[in-house]
Amino acid sequence: MAAAAGGHVLWLHGSGQTGDEGRAQVSPYLSAAEFASVRFSFPTAPTASIPCYGGEVITAWFGIPEVPITAKTARDEKEVLKAVEGVHEMLDREVAGGTSPSNIFVCGLSQGGALAIASVLLYPKTLGGCVVFSGSLPLSKSLADRIPSEARKTPVLWFHGMADGLVLFEAGHAGCAFLQELGMTCEFKAYPTLGHTLVDEELQYFQQWIKDRLSQGTGVPLLSLSDNRDLH
Repeated sequence: MAAAAGGHVLWLHGSGQTGDEGRAQVSPYLSAAEFASVRFSFPTAPTASIPCYGGEVITAWFGIPEVPITAKTARDEKEVLKAVEGVHEMLDREVAGGTSPSNIFVCGLSQGGALAIASVLLYPKTLGGCVVFSGSLPLSKSLADRIPSEARKTPVLWFHGMADGLVLFEAGHAGCAFLQELGMTCEFKAYPTLGHTLVDEELQYFQQWIKDRLSQGTGVPLLSLSDNRDLH
């Protein structure tokens, strides 16, 4: 396959991590010729004091209300929407710079995965894809009416371990089921013995999924967690 032209992959790390850590961990998966013309962004979340971690100050895209995260965990949607606005600004800059939305992929791990899917759902254009690893849906289902018709056309790939003790499997499964209820394409990959971490099997599948959409796009794998606080 020829190298993709003008593609962009935005990677959103989990809480407690940084963009540089994500870059270092995923770089081995970004060396294929197909990615030669693809740009990768690894922003770092701001820091915040997290009460459920005893007030510890860590990087986080928005507040962490509890651990573990369940299908019923409620977030502060104002914080989530503020973080979404920041992602939309990054996407808008890419589009303004000439990148086709169909060549843009928003990917994330854990809390970064939650932000990725929230950002894609509320973006007014159809993107190349969204990939969620060990994440959950951080928005109330009552916001379904706010999801643009173009956003519903963005395909989603969702990975989750059934042994995940930080973002419970039920949370990931419920998120993907909600997308399917909206009429969206959401491929859900479940791993019976996987906890809150990434394995090569996931990353290889992810890479191929992106390549399959590379008529003009890209793909970027993700990282292995070294800190079990990286939760959504």
